[in-house]
Amino acid sequence: MLPWTRASRTPRTRRTLAALLLAVAAVAAPTATAAAATPTAATATSRGWNDYSCKPSAAHPRPVVLVHGTFGNSIDNWLVLAPYLVNRGYCVYSLDYGQLPGVPLFNGLGPIDKSAGQLAAFVDEVLASTGTSEVDVVGHSQGGMMPNYYLKFLGGAAKVNAMIGLAPDNHGTTLLGLTKLLPYFPGVEDLLNANTPGLADQVAGSPFVTKLNAGGDTVPGVRYTVIATKYDEVVTPYRTQFLNGPNVHNVLLQDLCPVDLSEHVAIGTVDRIAYHEVANALDPAHATPTTCASVVG
Repeated sequence: MLPWTRASRTPRTRRTLAALLLAVAAVAAPTATAAAATPTAATATSRGWNDYSCKPSAAHPRPVVLVHGTFGNSIDNWLVLAPYLVNRGYCVYSLDYGQLPGVPLFNGLGPIDKSAGQLAAFVDEVLASTGTSEVDVVGHSQGGMMPNYYLKFLGGAAKVNAMIGLAPDNHGTTLLGLTKLLPYFPGVEDLLNANTPGLADQVAGSPFVTKLNAGGDTVPGVRYTVIATKYDEVVTPYRTQFLNGPNVHNVLLQDLCPVDLSEHVAIGTVDRIAYHEVANALDPAHATPTTCASVVG
């Protein structure tokens, strides 16, 4: 979906519920043979990222780790943002996480605490390859929230300088209130937990979300940026994406460009206005104003 368009909001609720149930059904009964091969790091390298010969420059001394969202993967989520950052001189890396057996291409479905462990191992690989002591992390959706577990519980705070979330579900989501309907559909909640724990973990009020936010949203020593859109139809209400604490910069996309109609997917995959704000967060000393004209940059 392009950043200047969005689907009709009616009947948005029914479409979202249908998509949720179809996703659960697909995961519950995966096909034996994948229709397409999983993208590889070599594919990304050919586009300029996941290049383990890259050495950070004095201008951009930290590698950037990109963390995809639920149902995403290390390639498709970053076909625009990764080259955007590479062209600006960054060493850029992306990982796949949260894979379920028999489910190709669509990741971020496994238990989020285990996914955070995968991120921890990946960051260590990037640090060893680049000879640096810290990375900057940019994540979309679950990928903007899951690293907070790494920061708080797995020692990530010592290895991450900046945490930048695009439409992150930092406090869980109600999916436009649809999760409140789960008690009226016996068995659906058990199906979510059994087959897609990564989805169940993201429901507002889940044990995972409760643990993640206990004791405060942030940890010392990390700079946080949250970039949200008021047209988000997945992480709802959208203001629950924002963090509280020191070294936090919360950004609403429409405050920068009122005519930007990006919704949840577009803000993370194609929106160059959001990407300009990402670039500002990565290099605040050289930040420039983000406006509607930033789409050209």
